[in-house]
Amino acid sequence: MGVKTPIVPYDGAWVVRARDGASPLRDGKEGVHVSSSPALPRFPFDTPPSLDHEPEHARLRAEGPLVRARLADGTEVWVATGHAACRAVLADPRFSRAAGSAPGAPTITPGITANPENMLNMDAPEHARLRRLVAGVFTSRVVEQRRPRVQEITDRLLDDMVAHGPPADLVELVAMPLPITVVCDLLGMPYEDVEPIRHWSEVTQSVGAYSVEEIMAAVGDFEAYLAGLIATKHHHPGDDLVTRLIEARDQDDRLNDVELLQMIAGVIIAGHETTSSLLPLALLTLFRHPEQLALLRSRPDLVPTAVDELLRFTRLLPAAFSRTATEDVEVEGVTVPAGDTVFPLLYSANRDAAVYAEPDRLDVARQGPPHLTFGLGPHVCLGAPLARVELQVAIASLLCRFPSLELAMPEDELEWRAGRFIRGVRAFPLRW
Repeated sequence: MGVKTPIVPYDGAWVVRARDGASPLRDGKEGVHVSSSPALPRFPFDTPPSLDHEPEHARLRAEGPLVRARLADGTEVWVATGHAACRAVLADPRFSRAAGSAPGAPTITPGITANPENMLNMDAPEHARLRRLVAGVFTSRVVEQRRPRVQEITDRLLDDMVAHGPPADLVELVAMPLPITVVCDLLGMPYEDVEPIRHWSEVTQSVGAYSVEEIMAAVGDFEAYLAGLIATKHHHPGDDLVTRLIEARDQDDRLNDVELLQMIAGVIIAGHETTSSLLPLALLTLFRHPEQLALLRSRPDLVPTAVDELLRFTRLLPAAFSRTATEDVEVEGVTVPAGDTVFPLLYSANRDAAVYAEPDRLDVARQGPPHLTFGLGPHVCLGAPLARVELQVAIASLLCRFPSLELAMPEDELEWRAGRFIRGVRAFPLRW
């Protein structure tokens, strides 16, 4: 995860500088437009994390499928607000991830997007080559075979929750250990390494919560750990994904050392951050909608449908990773000039009334178009099937095991994690 490009702060946000020291704020089609209008909304939006909706999204959708916004430094970008516009940006190869993460391109996640060796920041054919190496592990069929193991881990964690007694923190006792334990199984990684990995993940996923020095230090420590893990697995191979990737490097020459390290880092971070953050938020959403919670308790067969509805309804990410237009592209009647950057607002797309009936209503029995929480197109989340299984097992088990489960503190006293790319709470105490 070595970030070789300088990063400079602007008013609490981070923007990647060009290697030659030039400002990323460039006029014309060579780069990003500089905002000349203070009326443009500032992105990411300053929405209180406790809100389960995003008021700015509804306002911007009324303005158009793509609208202009500005980053903290004044750089103008596009935000795709409508469902069709987000789908177009995510699926059209003329919107490039590689260009969106190039030196000088605007970013809100420097710990991730400033690294060209990360698969998240690649276009075809390099992206497809690397993705094929791990895609087979995350197919719905293969992931379904892991469901008994996910259930076993969940049952053990709920036993620990019972032994702890109420109030018990769901984040510490279930939401964090469940997905990272599954990732440890998948990678053949020692369980005792979980704590430092959680810290590195939190820092590198930040959006202004940590200084650039702290982000780079965490990146370096994480890389050093992964290099050690790879060396150990090289000498002591096992039946795990790390060993398979090492073999792909050593025997088939299908990836290099940097790509190998980046692949493992991506699986670790993406493999636990979404689920660990979403599980408490999903329960909070259900607590806020007691009639839907009651329906789900009476109809456990609805859990798979409910999980997808909770994924659609719950505000989790400010946007998908940015894309940069490699040529002039028309999207829903709006022309995005070559060189301009677009952030697809997936949560806004999930609340688009043109696609979803009563989009602001939670309906755990909803049958309708799929949500865009996991993205779309070449970069659609590889771990989506695994995240779904983990959430289905965890929610079904919690509701079955604890029929009177409820929040053990006033909701307005919850502590929210600030400055993070993924929305979440620091603790979520429960009683039953």
